[in-house]
Order: sequence, then C-alpha cells, then structure tokens
Amino acid sequence: MTDASYAAPSSGVVFFERRELERLLRLYGRMVAAGEWRDYAIDGLKDSAHFSVFRRASEQPLYRIEKRPALARRQGAWAIIGQGGLVLKRGRELEPILRFFDKGRFSVVD
Repeated sequence: MTDASYAAPSSGVVFFERRELERLLRLYGRMVAAGEWRDYAIDGLKDSAHFSVFRRASEQPLYRIEKRPALARRQGAWAIIGQGGLVLKRGRELEPILRFFDKGRFSVVD
C-alpha cells in the first residue's frame, strides 16, 4: 500500500522550466538588492504558472509574471500583470518582457 501524500503531482500542472526559474530568481535578487521587492511566491496551476513579487508579504503582489502555454501562438505565453490586473507587457519569450524591469523604465511611488 502506498501513501497518497507521496504521489507524483498530476500531469496537468504548468510550471517553469529550470532556465526560466533561474532567470526569474536572478531578476528577483537584483530587485531585492535595489530595495524594491521583499518577497515572492510561485504557483503552478492547471493552465498557468505565476511568479508573484511583493513589496511586503502581507500585501497584494506588485507584479505577477505569468506563463500561459495555451496563448503561445496567439498573444504570447508570457505576461507581466500589475496590481490591478492590468497586463503591462506580453510576449512570446521571457527575456524581452523582463526588460520591463530594467533600471530607469519605472519608479516605485509610495
């Protein structure tokens, strides 16, 4: 008899590949060093994977970097979504959309 708690996750979950996750964590580290981000969360869902970043852990995410493979041929699988749910940038590749966070492109206002 096997314990169900040790079973492999269901095959229908979308998640980040290793190089994608490494790139997201590198960006996160850079933004933490700049004092702009303080926490993150990673979610693997049935139709998408989310990398959410927070200024404080108790708040709504500042940004959500989302991977939706179903949209890869249409709008692009990658999106950056702001606090209000507004899509700030969308694209087919991860690297070009992460340029949104390059220094000087935006400023955080309290």
